[in-house]
Amino acid sequence: MLLYHGSNIIVDKPQLIPQNRALDFGRGFYTTENIDQAISFAEKVLRRRKEGEAIVSVYDFDENAAFSACSLLHFDMPNEQWLDFVSDHRNRTYHGEKYEIIYGPVANDDIFRVFQLYASGDLSKAETISRLKIKKLYNQLVLSSDKALSYLQFTGTMDVSGKLK
Repeated sequence: MLLYHGSNIIVDKPQLIPQNRALDFGRGFYTTENIDQAISFAEKVLRRRKEGEAIVSVYDFDENAAFSACSLLHFDMPNEQWLDFVSDHRNRTYHGEKYEIIYGPVANDDIFRVFQLYASGDLSKAETISRLKIKKLYNQLVLSSDKALSYLQFTGTMDVSGKLK
């Protein structure tokens, strides 16, 4: 499986680092199968950090070996379990089981307003999930242990035009 990671630097040796904000699936190394999503994230990171260049690191991931050797949480689509998991991580209130690999939809900027309405109590779980299901949500694969990272092999980079470097 090819995976991409958008940043303002080349990430040839992925590692788990402290994070300065609450993310969908908690602490981990975030990747995606969608090149457009990785490019968008690289551009966002560059705007936020104001240094480096928008770059996409490319990896080969041995998903068969990793999924059988590591603890895995897989969300096929936005559902109540996914909504609770993401909400709890974004609110820093998650105290459940830890997983080495988490795979599922991204709660990206396109659905941020829906999450705000849910968090404020203006939308029920059912209404929130219904609204999310009509959105085009890309998947993310988060590696949250060194063991999980060991199945990821750096293969190169792409610039934001999608050309291999």
